Formats: sequence, structure tokens, C-alpha cells
Amino acid sequence: MSYQLLLVDDEIHAIEGVKSDLALDKLGISKLFTAYSMKQAKQVFSEEAVDILLCDIEMPQGSGLELLSWVREEYPNTATIFLTSHADFKYAKEAMQLGSVDYLLKPVLVDDLEAAIRKAQGVIDRNSEMSRNSEFHQLWLSHHSLIIERFWLDLIHQSIPSHPDAIRRQVELQHLPIGENSMFLPVLITVQRWKKELKRRDEKIMEYALKNSAEEMIIGNHGNGICFPLERGELLIILAGNQAAEWDEERLMQACREYIDCCNRYFYCEISCYLGQPAKTFEIADMVGKQRLSDRNNVAFHNQVFPYGFFKTSAAPPGLIPSLSSLSFLLKNGKKEDVIQEACKLIDELVCKQEMNADNLHRFHQDFLQGLYSFLHARGVQAHQLFGDQESQRLSDSADRSVTDMLAWVHYAVNKAMHQAEAVKESDSVVETVRRYIAINMDQDLSRETIAEQVFLNPDYLSRMFKKETGHSVSDYILLERIRAAKEMLSQTSVPISTIAASVGYTNFSHFAKIFKKYAGIGPSEYRNQYGNG
Repeated sequence: MSYQLLLVDDEIHAIEGVKSDLALDKLGISKLFTAYSMKQAKQVFSEEAVDILLCDIEMPQGSGLELLSWVREEYPNTATIFLTSHADFKYAKEAMQLGSVDYLLKPVLVDDLEAAIRKAQGVIDRNSEMSRNSEFHQLWLSHHSLIIERFWLDLIHQSIPSHPDAIRRQVELQHLPIGENSMFLPVLITVQRWKKELKRRDEKIMEYALKNSAEEMIIGNHGNGICFPLERGELLIILAGNQAAEWDEERLMQACREYIDCCNRYFYCEISCYLGQPAKTFEIADMVGKQRLSDRNNVAFHNQVFPYGFFKTSAAPPGLIPSLSSLSFLLKNGKKEDVIQEACKLIDELVCKQEMNADNLHRFHQDFLQGLYSFLHARGVQAHQLFGDQESQRLSDSADRSVTDMLAWVHYAVNKAMHQAEAVKESDSVVETVRRYIAINMDQDLSRETIAEQVFLNPDYLSRMFKKETGHSVSDYILLERIRAAKEMLSQTSVPISTIAASVGYTNFSHFAKIFKKYAGIGPSEYRNQYGNG
């Protein structure tokens, strides 16, 4: 069998280099086409039958991913191989090879390129063989995958009512390969967490690789079906059959386990798979809704396959949450290690009893915050200031997602809160921090509230503490420090008096002169004449 290949890259020397490396006869390639942009590539597709697309990802007038999205809609039988010089994508190379599309880094070795082309040819051959041998699969592939995907999305999102008559009309209108005897089994795949920090673009590439691998390892294992994204971090597989089909659940679960293992090793993510049951078309939306609810309630287990109905779909009664009074006591009287250990113990109890779901995790979070904020309030610490930074907000927002995220937040919050509480107890260090801040920012508008924010304290609480230690209120101390600094500059430098006034926080010279005379006994000019070095 011969194949036609299209090479797309915006760099002429890259195209010429690949062309010189390829032994077309050896690879069974009858024709090689080239294009330097997405627009030129589309033109080739409109004029020629392209079996294999060898495409750069980074192009200025439409990326390789955008081109692939268009190709999959218009020419679903074309196999695609990506090329890129982006070093950040090294970790995705092996992962992409699990799917039907390879991912190669420039400059590509000849052996790697040939292996990728032969792999693409194998995918094309297998698809052709399945089309010849399976009437159902032939019908399935004769329709653009995007139309079928849109049908399932509309059904799941209730744009199409889950009623046999409404579904039948849509099937007939769009000529979908769904008959009266058709049965379907949904498999929901969710990304619980990425083990590496990814930019959104990189995450999309990894999600695409997840989808390819699911098609090969789960759908390929079963025979017929479609895989598509539901929401960010969610993939849905719809396996297709008929009423006479035998659905081997254990075989499907094993395929999912192998898929999870590969995702852990190559995609740097933790995922879960939720199986449905064989159902009619009008039953799928309700079943997928229950699978997504199971995922929401799965806050304790990752990297597992769950049969349908494994998780309770009803909300757990509020009484299941244990009292957190022990945590409050330990916050007041114990060490931070004791507080963290007790929090872990309470969470483990709920997990062991299989009572930890999304609602109870949220309740635990709220009760934990209540105790923590009460502890901080009693010590005059402003919680919204202490936890107002981006890292605190990120960890707190993530805490409701899983037990792992909750424990990370508990460790972080307890350590930060008790560290600040200890700092408040050492009032000398707090006062010293305030003094340093005033000295550094003397030219700024120093309000009592602004200064209190620097030490995460309530302004009234800070004022009482500051006066007790220094004998001055915060505002009086600021004024006296400004006069002291002005005297020092007046006596030791020849800097203009207006500049000195601004440097100690007075933009109005007359006001500065009036205040200075009130506390120094003489005006700033007289002070310089009397005490100046010159």
C-alpha cells in the first residue's frame, strides 16, 4: 500500500532537511507535498488525498494544533505526526507515542522519523482493516467525529432532551449510526492533579495526549467508540455496541488500570476512571451525571477504576463531621505539630469510615477555618491580611478538591498562623518591625491601618501594644521620628529644606515649618543656622 505525505513547516530549511532525510521508496510514500503555512496546507488537502500529516507546532499564521483540529473535523482518517523545537515539551514525547500521533523534537533523527511514519502507516492500515471487517465501525467512521461528539455533548448538557422521540429525530436528522438496538457504555476519565506545574497551552497538549492514549488503550481494546473532552480535566468515552453485545467489565477495568498506569508514568498526572453500565441512548445523560457526581464526591482516592455506583450519590448528613473542639484546644495550648497531627487524624477517620465526600470535606474546611480565625482574632491578628497573599489563596481555594489538598492547606495554615501568634507574643519583635517600617517609609503617607497590615494585627491592638512598649502612640512616634530625622539632615547636610521636608513626609512646606517649630522651638532655617556644620 502506498501513502501520500504532507510536510508543513514555516521554515524552508527545516522542510528541505526532512525531505533530504526521507527515503520515499523505502517508506512506501508515493507523493510528498509541502506547505509553509496553515493556509497552504488546507489548499493541499482540498486538492490531494493526504494520508500522513507531518507538521510543526509553532507557526506564526496558525499553529499545528489548530491545523490538526481542522484536519480531524474534515479529514478524520489522516494520521498526524508533530515536530517541534520547543525544549519544554521533552517530557511529552513518550506520552504522545502512546497515542496514534507521534511527537518529535527537532532536529529529528532519521531513524525516529522513519519509525514515526511507519507507526502512522500502521494506524491507517488498522483503521482500514476495521472498516472492511465491521459494518458498524464503517458507519461510525463515515460520519465526522465532530458531529457525533456534538450529539453526545448536546445530550449530556440537556440541549437534546433525554427522551426517545427527541433523540430519534436528532439521529435521523444528522444520519447518526445509532439504531433501535444500539447500546452504549460511558467511561468518565478525570485528571485529579498534575504532578508538574503546566502552562495552559502545555496542559492542553497533555490533555490531547491523554485523549489519544484513551482511544488506543481503552476504545482500541473494546472495538468501537468515541472519546471527547467534557470540561477542563474531564474526558468521556462512549463505547458502542448493541443489545446482543457482551460487555466484559473486568477486561474494561483492566484496560483502564493499564491506562492509569501509563498516565502516571508518562503524563505526570493522577487520574480516576468511573465506569457506567450498558444503557440506551436516552439513559446516558443521567448516567454521566451520576458519574460526574461520583467524581465530585471522590476526594480521597486517586489512580483507581470505580465501577458504577461505587460512590454514594446522596449528600451525607451534617452530623458525620466530628467536633473540632480538640483542634481549637491544641491551637491555644499545644504545638503546631500536635494541631496538624490531630487534623490528619480527624480526616483519616472520615476516610476510613467511607464518610469523606465533597460536602463533608467542605464542612471540615469551614469548621477548621472557624477555629483558626478565632485563635488569630484572640491574638489581634488579622486573618485576611495574614492569608491575603496569592499562595495562601491558592492553597485555600484548592483545599475542597481532595483530602491531599486539604492536608496541604492545614499544614500551611497552621504553621503560618502559629508562627505569627508566636511573633505577637514576642512584642518586642513586633514593635521593632514597626519601627523599621516607619524608618524606611518615612516619606510616605503612614496611616495606622497601613502599619498594622505589615504585622497582620488589628490597628487598635497594635496601638495598645506599641504604646505599652514605647510610651508613645503610633502617630506620635511617627511625628517625633520625622522631626528627629529632619533635625539630623538640617544639621549635617546642605540639602534644601524643601527637599528635607518631602523626605520626611511633608509635601506642604508651610505645614512642615509650623510643625517643626512647634516641636523644635525654632524654625528649620534658624535650626540649620544654629546647629549646622557649615
